Amino acid sequence: MLKNGSSNIKPPLWLLLEVTYQCPLHCPYCSNPVDLGSASNELTTEQWFRVLDQAREMGAVQLGLSGGEPLMRKDLEQIIRHAHDIGFYTNLITSALGMTEKRINRLKAAGLDHIQISFQSADPDLNDAIAGKRNAFEHKKAMFMCVKESGFPMVMNVVISRQNIEQIDAIMALAVELDADFVELATSQYYGWAYHNREALMPSKAQLETAEASVNRMREQLNGSSPQFLFVTPDYYETRPKPCMSGWGNIFINIAPDGTALPCHSAAMTGIPFPNVKDTDLRDIWYHSDGFNCFRGYDWMPEPCRSCDEKDKDYGGCRCQAMLLTGDPANADPVCSKSPYHHKIEKAVAQAQCSHNSEMMARTVKNSQLILSVKP
Repeated sequence: MLKNGSSNIKPPLWLLLEVTYQCPLHCPYCSNPVDLGSASNELTTEQWFRVLDQAREMGAVQLGLSGGEPLMRKDLEQIIRHAHDIGFYTNLITSALGMTEKRINRLKAAGLDHIQISFQSADPDLNDAIAGKRNAFEHKKAMFMCVKESGFPMVMNVVISRQNIEQIDAIMALAVELDADFVELATSQYYGWAYHNREALMPSKAQLETAEASVNRMREQLNGSSPQFLFVTPDYYETRPKPCMSGWGNIFINIAPDGTALPCHSAAMTGIPFPNVKDTDLRDIWYHSDGFNCFRGYDWMPEPCRSCDEKDKDYGGCRCQAMLLTGDPANADPVCSKSPYHHKIEKAVAQAQCSHNSEMMARTVKNSQLILSVKP
């Protein structure tokens, strides 16, 4: 990694446009900001075009389009076409709510390369309950099949929490049925609404181990054929922090709906002032802004991070997590067992386990009552 403000900073490779925070779903694990702001402040079509042009001029090649629900932008096809015309590989990250067969055809004609569709469960009722939207499951399933028939590479994404983790085998069976190419089984990470609902969402360690074993068995059965399954465990059950976004301001730029440029989609929570593409050129933001330079390199690191022989692997971990759990984004990521704040992770895990045990006890009592009630 480079020193803060170095002229040798490499250009970004990946650009994520959060084109809107509007969304028809109400998922309890959503990592978008709790205070979404007004849709009236969203960038216009022409402003998004300018962002794309500036990013390509810098060397970015991979483009993600997300939200919220990006399909709620009526100009989405225009944005995709512009991105395609200037050389981006484009990936749409969607719930499929608002998608139709006609719109799939329009997206393809605009030059879209790749689609990722999220599910909440393999059970229709549970899927719709988690999503907070009736008939969402059947629509997602129908659109997934239409997307496959249109020839798109398909990623199926399922956020795993205590609500659905015991359905992991059924979820994988659904992925096989739908002929997904890749399946991301991503255990909820705790930002935004997920942080507020953490105690109810976090699975137990035993549940995680059982789920991971199921995924490994499925991989063995498939023997390298599709779908390919990726199982992502929550940071809270690790002892070393993740290399968050491959390092702060290293390869990735996120543009929020209002134009705020961020080194990750959650970085606004750190309280650091970030520039806005409405009034600052993206190149200047990337190379010269305080927001993007403040956690580059090693100079910002406190101990034990600065002396750690793993700092070039994890880049100090997640700054947003440090802010959420310690109140200071510069502190050592509490996930790390060497962090003086690691006890906060242990406490959260213990609380989640206690909550899980209470749920299991309540379920047992309920089942016992049901059995007693039908006895002669």
